[in-house]
Amino acid sequence: MQRKTIDVLLAEARERIERLSPDEAAASVADGDAVLVDIRSESQRAADGVIPGALHHPRNVLEWRMDPDSGYSDPAVGGLDRRVIVVCDAGYQSSLAAANLREIGFARAADLVGGFQAWRDAGLPVDPAG
Repeated sequence: MQRKTIDVLLAEARERIERLSPDEAAASVADGDAVLVDIRSESQRAADGVIPGALHHPRNVLEWRMDPDSGYSDPAVGGLDRRVIVVCDAGYQSSLAAANLREIGFARAADLVGGFQAWRDAGLPVDPAG
């Protein structure tokens, strides 16, 4: 098997997903078209805050919380037809995660370009982690 670098994996993942700017993601959520799923660690959330209304499913359990057939899914996701926008800290891990969500049936899975940092820098709402 040919080895792939992380740069190749990331590029391939990004070819399969839609990537949204912070303003596009916020508009999609405001329209009721999408849900944000924050995959950052508890320590990142504690340090930087959270996006109000975003679901939190850490990266290590994301697929189980999202897959309606896993036995561990979160009903707040709303099913495979839901537009899911994955948010990580800087927009790299979320690309890989969104590509995996596409593989398990979320045809509209996307990620947030620049991650949480870009959301906050755009002046969009952030709450302290609670």
